[in-house]
Amino acid sequence: MSDQKSSEISQAKNANWTPRRRSDALFFLVMGGISACFVLLIILLLAADILFTTPRNFYEALAKPEIRAAVQLTLFSCTAAAILSIWVGTPLGYLLSRYSFRGRWLIDTLVDIPIVLPPLVLGLSLLILFHQPIFGLQLESIFRDSIGFPVTYRWPAVVLAQFSVACAFSVRTMRVTFDQMNPRAEEVARTLGCTRGQAFWQIALPQARRGIITAFTIAWARALGEFGPILVFAGATRMRTEVLSTSVFLELSVGNLDAAVAVSLLMVILAVIVLLILRAFGTGLNT
Repeated sequence: MSDQKSSEISQAKNANWTPRRRSDALFFLVMGGISACFVLLIILLLAADILFTTPRNFYEALAKPEIRAAVQLTLFSCTAAAILSIWVGTPLGYLLSRYSFRGRWLIDTLVDIPIVLPPLVLGLSLLILFHQPIFGLQLESIFRDSIGFPVTYRWPAVVLAQFSVACAFSVRTMRVTFDQMNPRAEEVARTLGCTRGQAFWQIALPQARRGIITAFTIAWARALGEFGPILVFAGATRMRTEVLSTSVFLELSVGNLDAAVAVSLLMVILAVIVLLILRAFGTGLNT
């Protein structure tokens, strides 16, 4: 009797298995086909850049002193902007994650403005901020005359323009990091006599180290691709405020397409390196 029931159950499973496998195949075919379109587009874009330029054009572009200066300024400015983004994004992300206070929704909204704001508008806003007198004081005059450190159309403007956008991504990454961390360890530390600051530095910050690395990497990559705010706020003066993104624009403006593609390919290589670092550390959020 039991053998007959087992046979009936097996036949029922076999009867239900065929249509399920067919539906799964159709599902993966549709989903995979849609996904493959975008993946294929990325592959074709990379292949187009690689096939257009030659190793000789690539090395000739990198041999130009202007491009070398742009590479150096890019590495410096992206690193500085990423460090500043972590310095600001970590405490702000922690406060938005751990505490409810009046006006938090407003701060949460303001943080996202650089992400959704058109890049040229952000650059123009920075330019107006430094040259529009506020309470009778002009920021550019203060930095130039009092401190002796001009900002506009100098390398600090490049860092500030990159930081303005990259920091927003850093704040979002750090907030998600702290959201996924259990606050119980910090609460226990406070019951044992730790202050909020000690609990943050000794408990929360070490646990968020992978999130910090992820936020730094994302901020660095975002700063690398910044163009609009830099062009408006810092300009594109060669050997002074030129970075790789503006190098592509300058080379295109003089009709040097080979150099523009070579610089673009260099930026792709840097972006891939950053992505590999990001993948090596995982998402940084599962800590």
